[in-house]
This record gives sequence, C-alpha cells and structure tokens, in this order.
Amino acid sequence: MMNSRTTKHARHAKWQNIVIIFILLFMLVSALPNLYSDKVNIHLINNSIQNEQISPQDINNLLADHNLTVDEIKTSTVGTSIILKNKTDQHSIERVLTQEFGNDFSIESSIENDSPAWLKSLEGKPIKLGLDLSGGVLFVLDVDTERALFDRLKGIALEVKSLAIENHIRLSKVVQPNNHSIVIGYSSSMQSVNKNFLATIKRNYPELTQKRQDENQITLVYSSQEQVKFRQETMKQTLKTMRGRIEELGITEAVTQKQGKNRIRIELPGVHDPEEAKRIIGATASLDFYQMAEHSKASGILHMTDDNGRKLRMNSKVVFSGSSIKNARAGQDEMGMPLVNLTLDSVGGKKMSAFSKKNIGKPMVTVFSEFYRNTKDEMIKKSKVINVATIQQHLGSQFSITNMSSSQAAQELALLLRAGSLTAPVTIVKQRSIEATLGVDNIDNGIKALTIGISFTLLFMAFWYRTLGVIANVALALNLVSLLGLMSLLPGAVLTLPGIAGLVLTVGMAVDTNVLIFERIKEELKRGRKVLSAIENGYKSAFSTILDANITTMITGIILYSIGYGPVKGFAIILCLGILTSMFTGVFVSKALTNLTIRENKPQLLGVKL
Repeated sequence: MMNSRTTKHARHAKWQNIVIIFILLFMLVSALPNLYSDKVNIHLINNSIQNEQISPQDINNLLADHNLTVDEIKTSTVGTSIILKNKTDQHSIERVLTQEFGNDFSIESSIENDSPAWLKSLEGKPIKLGLDLSGGVLFVLDVDTERALFDRLKGIALEVKSLAIENHIRLSKVVQPNNHSIVIGYSSSMQSVNKNFLATIKRNYPELTQKRQDENQITLVYSSQEQVKFRQETMKQTLKTMRGRIEELGITEAVTQKQGKNRIRIELPGVHDPEEAKRIIGATASLDFYQMAEHSKASGILHMTDDNGRKLRMNSKVVFSGSSIKNARAGQDEMGMPLVNLTLDSVGGKKMSAFSKKNIGKPMVTVFSEFYRNTKDEMIKKSKVINVATIQQHLGSQFSITNMSSSQAAQELALLLRAGSLTAPVTIVKQRSIEATLGVDNIDNGIKALTIGISFTLLFMAFWYRTLGVIANVALALNLVSLLGLMSLLPGAVLTLPGIAGLVLTVGMAVDTNVLIFERIKEELKRGRKVLSAIENGYKSAFSTILDANITTMITGIILYSIGYGPVKGFAIILCLGILTSMFTGVFVSKALTNLTIRENKPQLLGVKL
C-alpha cells in the first residue's frame, strides 16, 4: 500500500508533467509559422470594364524579356494576381508592369503567408530576420547637436528682441558670440524696467544662466551641465523621430539605436529600394510659419524668394514650427488640387489662433528647410518657400497647406511632418546595402553549421549515455522548438547571423546541462544507490551547479544586450533565451522523460553494474 508521502509525490509529478506538456505544446504552436514563408502578391486591377484582360502568357513573356520570373499567375474577373518567387524582384516587376499597363490597370502589392487558416486565426508570426539574413540597408547618421544648440540660441535671441520691443526697451545689442551664449546690451537709465525684463527672461528660459558683465550688459549662458542635457534630449528626440519615420515606411523589424556620442545606427531588414528609405530617413525636414514684415521695427528681417521669383520680407521670428504638428495628411481640395491637412497640438493651436485672429486678410509664409552636407563636408541649410497664403479667417488647430506642386510632394511632406521634424541636422555618413541573395547564403550556411553540430552531439549522447542519452536528445530537440517558439512570441527578438551562432552555442549549453546531471547520477550509482534513488539525487545535486553556471552566463548576455548593437545584440538575445529554454528542457523536461522511461531499479545504468 502506498504511503501518503509517495502519493503526494506522485500527485505533484502528475501536475508538473501536465504543466510541462502545456508549455511544450504552446511553444510548438508558436514555432509552427516558421515552417511557412511569406509570398509577395502583385495585383493588376482593371480600371475599366472596357479594358481587355491580360493573359498570363503575355505577362510571362513581358517579364522574361527583363529576366524576371514569377511563381504563379492567377486571373479573375477583377484582375490578375502575380505571386513572386523572389521578394527582391518586387520593385523591378512593379516598375515593368507600371510602364506597360499603368494607364489601364492599378498596381497594388500585398504580402501573404501560405500557412493554414487555423494557424492564421491564432495570429502566429515567424521569427523576424535581421539585416544579414534577409538583406536590406544599413545607415549610420550623424546628428549635429552643436548646430541644434546654435539654432536654439538664435531663436532665443530673436524672442529676446521681440520681448524688448513689446516692453519698449531699447537694446544696444543682442549678439551670439558662440554656440552656448548670448550677449545682451541695454541702457542703464531704466533700472526698474530692465530688472523686470531680465526677470522675465529668467522665467522664460530657466535653463540659461545670467552672468552680468557690467551694469549695461548681461550674458545668457548654457552651463556645461545644461549643454550635456540639451544634447541628450536632442538625441532622444532624433531617435524618436527616426523610429516614427521608419514606422511610416511600414518596416517593423528595424533596429534604431544610439551609436557612440552623436550617431544613430539604423538597420532596415527586407528593404530592397534603399533610395526610397534614404530620401525619408536622411531628410532633415522642418516646417516654419512666418509673418510678412510690415515695418522696420520687427525683431529681424528674413529675405527669401518664392518659386515665382517674388522677393519676400518676413519677420524672422517664427510664428510656430513643425514641432507643434500633431498630424499631417495629404489630400485634395474641391478642385482636385493637392494639399496637406495639418493638425496642431494645444500649444501650436493657441499660437495659430492668436496669430490668425490678429492677421485676418494678411499673408503668412510657409518655409520648408532641409540640411545636407556639401562636397567639402560642410553642413548647409537649404530653405524654400512652399506656400504664401492669405489668412481668410480665424484659424485653430486644424488648417491646410495648399498650392503643393504634386500629389507625391504632398504625400512626402505629410509623411515627414507626421513622423516629426528634427531639431538637429542629420546626415548619412555611412550606407551599406546587403543583397537578399547574400542573406539566403548566410541562412543556408548557418543552418548547415547548426545541423552538423546537432548531428555530432546527438550521436555522442546516444553512444555514451545510451538510454539517458536518447532522453537528452529528445530534450535537446524540444529545447530548439521552445527557443524558436519563444523568439516568435517576443516582438523585439530578431534572428541575425550571430544569432545562429548563439543557437549552436545553446545546443552545447543544453547538452552540458544533461552531461552534468548524468555524471552526478553515475557518481550516485558508484556509491551503491539504486537506480531510481540515484536518478533523483543526481538531478537534485546537479541543479545548484547548473543554476549558478547559467546565472553567470545570463549576466554576461544581459550586459552584451545592454551595451551592444546590431549583431552583438542579436547574439545576446539568443544567448539569454537559450539559457531559459535549456534550463527548462535540460532539467525539468528531461527529468520528466527519465521518470516516465525508467520506472524500476535496473541491474545496470550508464555502464555501472549494480
């Protein structure tokens, strides 16, 4: 008759086995989408019932003339669907089809997975591939934080001049001698007014330190700490803006992170049209709205010429800038002309409301600016007037920019403004493209290395540890399935070429766990314990050693992930996830399999006779 302790242990083991089976099934389902691939479908949609349907043979012949092949062509009453063999041919095929059939047919693209319907209903997704496996583009951007600091002080200097005009204070000078200070000279005859004026400046710009040179001059300075803080905030804002632009491009597996002091590294896997990405990411777009200068008392005069050659005199103080834009969408007016509909945040909305209320019937100038580096590697700012509009009514937080040159120009401007204007000039200092064919070769070579490593490991374990070796091999297979499932579940996990090296390392770590346990079992057997008792004590005594070893490796992986970037980060992710899955399968799953397989005291185990 079983005692209460044995019954309790059996009940505990039963529940443990149920939890293990549930976790393994969940991981298996999560890993299944990796068996299926994404396919690009290009749809030719008939714009008119009068147009004749295009035959698959005609499309095949057209693409063959350009050395392009497809997997399958399906026709229907609505149009024609072309399924591609190679994703890298998508843009080339779309360009050929547009040139040939663009007048009569609309061309749209979509990506479809060939997984079964029940798996799609679970919204399972395959592992995201990194730049070196799927091909794509690498950009390294330089963020000119010094120029951003200079422009910030320049704007403050203009606002100081406007504030002086409003308070009827005559300033002898407002100069900007360097990137981190402004010198203000004023008359000493109005001490009380000047005191209130300086107090207002201090209240408006608490980040600036006031240093008095004499009773008629004061210097506003960014301290060293404030300069560091400004540069850090500028980098954060630039990173956020870049991520917004990448999301607008529809790229979800991108890596965007700070590299060094003032550079940003951007990896765009699966991008096969680098010029399109470069045009959006590399553009340092900003939008500013100016008032036309009516008199010489303005705080500063800005001279520009519009596309029609008309010379404009504007008040150099910006009414509001693109940083206040909350949303931007391209559209058309009643006449079908392209425009951009803007929505401002609360701050921008108040500024626009106050300005438009006072200036109904007066023009407002919209200036679009970009930064770029010339052949001498000098930062150049290029600005152009894109709109001069008369304010017809009291405007609020929503209004439109009209007179856009084309629909494409309106869409690109809306995208840039929607993703965010940059406070600092950004230039591309490095660009590298990786062909998708190279990515396929990397995958093939990585899988080959993984297969060879696993094969030798399985053979050794089965030969050296016999029954327990077979159990270890099953646990190893479940470990790889669990790792693939876990990577598919985590949104931030991206498989790179070093990540495949991490997979091979995970195999070794998982086997190492079993080797430790089996050697402890062998020691217990040599001490004279029975098989079942030796197995129980072997797993128990090896657990603390396994835990200590994996924790130290996990700490290393976390450090690599936190300070590394690109391939290093990909390796660290696989390493950390591999530790978790190898602990789970190497200890708990293999123990459950061992208890299910060996239920009685055998005369011999692991080569030890009892």
